[in-house]
Amino acid sequence: MIKLITAALLGAAALGMTGSANAAEKPAIVLVHGAFAEASSWNGVIKKLEADGYSVTAVANPLRGVKSDGDYVRHLVASFKTPVVLVGHSYGGSVISEAADPSKVKSLVFVSAFAPDTGESAIDLSGKFPGSTLGGTLAPPVALNDGGEDLYIQQDKFHSQFAADVPEASAKLMAATQRPVTSAALGEKSVNAAWKDIPSWFIYGDADKNIPPKAIAWMAERAKSKDTVVVKGASHVVMVSHPDKVAKIIEEAATAK
Repeated sequence: MIKLITAALLGAAALGMTGSANAAEKPAIVLVHGAFAEASSWNGVIKKLEADGYSVTAVANPLRGVKSDGDYVRHLVASFKTPVVLVGHSYGGSVISEAADPSKVKSLVFVSAFAPDTGESAIDLSGKFPGSTLGGTLAPPVALNDGGEDLYIQQDKFHSQFAADVPEASAKLMAATQRPVTSAALGEKSVNAAWKDIPSWFIYGDADKNIPPKAIAWMAERAKSKDTVVVKGASHVVMVSHPDKVAKIIEEAATAK
């Protein structure tokens, strides 16, 4: 009897160790929001990823500048002991491409996001193709002590411009909690283009009013995207309106060999 109990306990321990090992094999997922959003915009995606056994961190992106934001994210990623899948939304795409180190980051996922080349800015790319209506929805800039300025979307225009496929009540909350981006950040030229060295995946909506869908498609093709998903009717915040689709492509990037 004692031998049977001992064997059972050893077997259970072995299963536990195997389970821990399997969990440890999964890369960490780091989510970087973009301008006019904040970390909770990933909540639906986080629920799905965590249910599937992934460790997830949603960064509070400073939205101050491509290099400084990239440095902030790079230091966070360096603290992880496992490989990382780095995910960026909108301007957050510029940040992850600036931040990613191929020795630490196994995959990049661009969610309705910019993937700039060296010397390109978010403003350059959003104007490359017609279709962005963001400029006309911005509130008067807020002056900063350093001479710069913060940009917000007018709250009464936020739903239509930024999150048209999100329920109105939810979009109203998003408008009130939006994080401003500096105008300098949107105009700052990228120094690093990590998508040249790290496999990339793209997902975006064909009803995006911030970044023209043609621009995202062009960036995805240029980056030799491993998989590009276009969500019909989705707005700029596809991770809010279609979290399952976004989680799915992140997991695809996480499990790719």
